[in-house]
Amino acid sequence: MADAEFDTCNNVEEAEVVENTESTEAPGGRKPSTRKLHRFDSLNMEAGNVSSATSHGANASWAITMHLAFQSIGVVYGDIGTSPLYVYASTFTRGIKHEDDILGVLSLILYTLLLIPLTKYALIVLWANDNGNGGAFALYSLISRYAKVSLLPNQQVEDAMLSNYTLQTPSTKMKRAQWIKGKLEGSKAAKVALIFLTILGTSMIMGDGVLTPCISVLSAVSGIQQKATSLTEGEIAIISIIILIMLFSVQRFGIDKVGYVFAPVILLWFSLIGGIGLYNLFKHDVTVLRAFNPMYIIDYFKRNGKEGWISLGGVVLCITGAEAMFADLGHFNVRAIQISFVGALLPAVSLAYIGQAAYLTKYPENVADTFYKSLPGPLFWPTFVVAVAAAIIASQAVIACVFSIIAQAQTLGCFPRVKVVHTSAKYEGQVYIPELNFALMIACILVTGSFRTTEHIGNAYGIAVLCDMTITTCLVTLIMLMIWKKSIWQILPFFVIFGGAELTYLSSVLSKFVQGGFLPLVFSFFLMQIMAIWHYVHVKRYKFEVENKISNTYIKDLALRQDIKRISGVGFLYSELVEGIPPIFAHFIEKVPSIHSVLVFVSVKRLPVTKVEINERFLFRQVEPREYRIYRCVVRYGYKDAIEEAREFESLVIEQLKNFIHNEYTITESSESLQSVIEDEQQFVQKEMEKGIVYLLGETEVVAGKNSSIIKRIVVDYVYNFMRRNFRQGGEAMKIPRSKLLKVGMTYEI
Repeated sequence: MADAEFDTCNNVEEAEVVENTESTEAPGGRKPSTRKLHRFDSLNMEAGNVSSATSHGANASWAITMHLAFQSIGVVYGDIGTSPLYVYASTFTRGIKHEDDILGVLSLILYTLLLIPLTKYALIVLWANDNGNGGAFALYSLISRYAKVSLLPNQQVEDAMLSNYTLQTPSTKMKRAQWIKGKLEGSKAAKVALIFLTILGTSMIMGDGVLTPCISVLSAVSGIQQKATSLTEGEIAIISIIILIMLFSVQRFGIDKVGYVFAPVILLWFSLIGGIGLYNLFKHDVTVLRAFNPMYIIDYFKRNGKEGWISLGGVVLCITGAEAMFADLGHFNVRAIQISFVGALLPAVSLAYIGQAAYLTKYPENVADTFYKSLPGPLFWPTFVVAVAAAIIASQAVIACVFSIIAQAQTLGCFPRVKVVHTSAKYEGQVYIPELNFALMIACILVTGSFRTTEHIGNAYGIAVLCDMTITTCLVTLIMLMIWKKSIWQILPFFVIFGGAELTYLSSVLSKFVQGGFLPLVFSFFLMQIMAIWHYVHVKRYKFEVENKISNTYIKDLALRQDIKRISGVGFLYSELVEGIPPIFAHFIEKVPSIHSVLVFVSVKRLPVTKVEINERFLFRQVEPREYRIYRCVVRYGYKDAIEEAREFESLVIEQLKNFIHNEYTITESSESLQSVIEDEQQFVQKEMEKGIVYLLGETEVVAGKNSSIIKRIVVDYVYNFMRRNFRQGGEAMKIPRSKLLKVGMTYEI
């Protein structure tokens, strides 16, 4: 194992850092050697002296867990809980041809609920969280910390020293995991495949953000036709569009402002559909409980053949929203999700499907409007109102999830900069993105106005959901192999059973590609192009800086130049680099031959972890010569951390810098007047801060190299630069006040 060391030299900047991809401890529990460390350096010392992270919700009391379980009902289960509105209608699109087909479909629904949401997600996938956070990026984050597979330019030695970013050394008894790790690290194709799957899964969830509001609101509103028979499909679509516009209009207030009513409404919805299901069961046909016998599934496929296989595209809609159990885990904990699923969601929707099946045995001709036709007369209007409210809540939860995912993608360099507004002081993951909200609203209006019925939207919806689920199965299988190090006899059933079931369902919905199934693939293709191009150029731009960084002797030579003036105040010069002097610095000196009295090279690093604690966030290093007062500061954020406002950020940096000065002088100097020297340096920094802080930012233009292909020129010179000009600029994303910002232009040729 290679230890992370700095060579013994007077100039710390000249020290070569050897990247540690195995562990922060050597085999046998030894700490990395620091014998060669010439002087104190927080890039090595600070990150190593923090407490280890604990698992999400591991120490939560039962009272807290039950409270979270109640809250999760309103946030997590709105989507899957409103599926009884349209599942039977989407499955029997050509009517019911045989009475036993009802039992076959009911059996499929019940065992699909038990197999995917309960067994796969509640019992297995929830434990594959990244310090309590779920979703495609969380799985990618977890894999990236155990193997050097990330293509993102953020894996440095200091990154690996986070308490939330601890690596493990495989033992000699776990050669399989080590072999897989080595194969992944040595294969560019495997690394590309991993980021591709992550981006694809993310794109599919964003597609859900369009389809869920459409199908949920449209299916709920269509129930009004039971009382207002004169309404046409077009008029129902217009009513749905008005509700959707209202839904997207209130997004700016944030889920936290209206979230307290979500759980009671969804709980009321569950009580209604569960109670109505029991009513229909005992009133119409209690013998439908025979559907718990899986033989009815086999008989169903024997009887219907290809038509039975095609109908799976409707059956699978009973688990749409199951992925939210994992994606929304960050707001709750594993036990809370498990309790709310088993205690509330599963019994309610199961009774709803059973009751509807009992009703259909008596009235098979009403399959197109099963839910509303099966309601007892006095309960129609209360159920209709609650259904519309539940559909809105289901849409709200998915939209909020999309906002959170885009914010994560942006921080990992996989999406152009957009404005991210944090809407809750209590929950850091609750964000609002104005540009994306408007785009989603327009897309929902177009989809609802074009399709008008839930049948075609359901075809599209199934593809998005199943692609995301299949990707989750693949990534969790890799985690089981490499990180959990489970027996092959535990891993194989997981991959074969869940992967096989999901691929079977996926093959069915893909057969309806022309009938609306193309929609999520079009969304995903468009979104993936944006994410892939932005990520590609982002990485190339970083590599350009690494390859063109200035010689370490540049600062020493600069100190001897008479034409360079020192001006009062503190300068923050932003750069991607952690090692070496960024090329933009020489460009600044060339244009403005002056340096602030205190200069800090600030490198903002977004790591594939959810959160970086404040005591681990700021790492410093002195740039020689010491009397020139130039420092390097690495500021590390997790993909769910929010960048502080300017005043708070400045105070944190200066305070941490003064702490660094104290620790550095304490270790490297031995003098009776040491305390006086430390205080003088700290006071100097404080006074310069009070004189003013200026942010120095390079306005870089990226162009394709002279010998680049036509495709690369189009991608870099036109597509990327179009996105860069039309999305938010770097200063806005980092919350830099315009009054304190100084930009200098520079061209990067990649």
